[in-house]
Amino acid sequence: MAEERSGKPEWYVAHTYSGYENKVKLDIEQSIKNRGMEELIFEVRIPTQMVTELKNGKEKKYEKKLFPGYVLVNMIMTDDTWYVIRNTRGVTGFVGPDSKPVPISKAELEALQGKAVKEVVIEVNVDDTVVITNGAFKDSIAKVLAVNPSKKNVTVGVDFMGGERKLEIGFADIKKI
Repeated sequence: MAEERSGKPEWYVAHTYSGYENKVKLDIEQSIKNRGMEELIFEVRIPTQMVTELKNGKEKKYEKKLFPGYVLVNMIMTDDTWYVIRNTRGVTGFVGPDSKPVPISKAELEALQGKAVKEVVIEVNVDDTVVITNGAFKDSIAKVLAVNPSKKNVTVGVDFMGGERKLEIGFADIKKI
């Protein structure tokens, strides 16, 4: 076995071709088994987060890659482990100066851990008709006057007490009709 560079397991970031993260993860895991390196390379992880997308009133959950083009590898850095990871098809190098692997800190690793988020996607445009699904104006029909994707809301006009009232409503609280 080659000389060890570090005696303790640490997390390293390998750069991959974008879209090949899952294949690289499987290939590394297969190489670990084939070469009997389970005591040197412990885990390969793709940083993801669960996203709940609300689209037209229906929730859809899926896993979203936080950093496309990267995989995390928990290993003891040796010449052999470096060689196995670096020579896996789809890996372009390690993250670090001059592609020399630098372990990430515990704080950086924690920041990479996915958190579940709710992402609201709505397909409405100005002049569309919507129904308000929550709040004081629930079940009211409204006309979209403005769409603000950055705030994830719309401005709608609602008939109220003989006149049109403008309201700002979150994407999650309307449904296109």
